[in-house]
Amino acid sequence: RKFHSYYQLHFNPRARAAPPAGDSVLFDDTSSAPPVMNSQGFYTPGHNMAGPPNDMHGGSAVNNLFTDPMANAAMMYGSSIANQGKDIVNKEISRFMSVNKLKYFFAVDTRYVLKKLMILMFPYTHQDWEVRYHRDTPLTPRQDVNAPDLYIPSKHGFHYIHFTGWNGPWFSPEVLGLCASTALVWIIIEVLIMLLSLYLLTVHSDLSTFDLIAYSGYKYVGMIFTVLCGLLFGSDGYYVALVWSSCALMFFIVRSLKMKILPSISSDSMGMGSNNKPQLRLYITVATAVFQPIIIYWLTSHLVR
Repeated sequence: RKFHSYYQLHFNPRARAAPPAGDSVLFDDTSSAPPVMNSQGFYTPGHNMAGPPNDMHGGSAVNNLFTDPMANAAMMYGSSIANQGKDIVNKEISRFMSVNKLKYFFAVDTRYVLKKLMILMFPYTHQDWEVRYHRDTPLTPRQDVNAPDLYIPSKHGFHYIHFTGWNGPWFSPEVLGLCASTALVWIIIEVLIMLLSLYLLTVHSDLSTFDLIAYSGYKYVGMIFTVLCGLLFGSDGYYVALVWSSCALMFFIVRSLKMKILPSISSDSMGMGSNNKPQLRLYITVATAVFQPIIIYWLTSHLVR
């Protein structure tokens, strides 16, 4: 009986007597009841890290913004202004540079590049210089070897800049930047002089700005050939290559521009009659051709000294 009373007192939870109502309890007896869990998660509301619920002020403010007719009107007005500004910028860019026209000058293949390089270095054997058209549209360079392109001038222009940058025992970024800017400035000056001459002399032609850039950029083929001969054979090889490439380029420019520039000038402009129209066209083409060897020598002579 004593053992049974001891067991009921110390090991049976239901037999424990509740403390008196008047006594203070230091700790609550939680052994006989399961722990109370938070119904909303493992954390109490004071430690909730999930942020405020969706129905707080932030969500209602966003909903009010999209449902407000004034806000919608302002957003539509801003979008229309942005689209108008984009159209204006694209229109202004298209005035000076058309992407479709630029793609035309890079429509080349390996066969065209090889044939064009042969014509640039040996133009005397080429017979047909007429540019072909299809429904008043000139054929692409890959279809017509006489069509101007920008692939060969840009590629050989980069080669020339690399030659200049590596000239000497060490690579010099300063010389590389100076050479690139100088070559670009010469191209711009040459094209502007050509456009100004055609405008002042009222000579109508089929030449566009990209055409003039292409014809003025073909000199880089002769420049690369001249620099290589100068590095391999010294100054004698440089001058021989300079004479050959200059004569070939002048012949190429004269025959190419002769098919592009049309001899149409008003009879009363500058006091010239209609009989001087062919001479005027010839003067412009010859002046453009003679200008090429001067630039070739100016940009390559310091590379072989």
